[in-house]
Amino acid sequence: MVKKDPHRELKNAFGRYTTGVTVVSCLDDGGNPCAITVNSFASVSLSPPLVLWSIEKTASTFELFMASPDYAVTVLRSDQVDISQRFAQHGGRGLDPSEFDVWDSGCPILKDRLAGFDCKITERHRAGDHVILIAEVVSFDSKDGQPLVYFASNYAALS
Repeated sequence: MVKKDPHRELKNAFGRYTTGVTVVSCLDDGGNPCAITVNSFASVSLSPPLVLWSIEKTASTFELFMASPDYAVTVLRSDQVDISQRFAQHGGRGLDPSEFDVWDSGCPILKDRLAGFDCKITERHRAGDHVILIAEVVSFDSKDGQPLVYFASNYAALS
């Protein structure tokens, strides 16, 4: 018997808002990289430069991000669906050192990216079944290209 998702209609409504797709990463207490695909990334402030994203309390990487003082954000390009899907899987491991750069925080930032942000966490806010992680941007870059976007539970292209 298939269990009905009691939140499906709300998820469908939320899905009507187009978002970008990012990979957010940190280091575990052994210095090993972990990452998760995120579409809740947003800018908050220019002065100081602040960003945020939210993580579900049941995410496999939840405790790692709660313990980490930093995170890095990689904004994905339109041709990086495979990377998005890879880090959307339970576990968030499997980053090879040849795939990423390391900036001040030590958190991995994927070499192939549209933009990257190295961040120091300043606040965590519990909000329902998620925690919002606000951080100060300490380093960043951006490159030319088309973004990977997500709409109605599917990847989409800008026209």
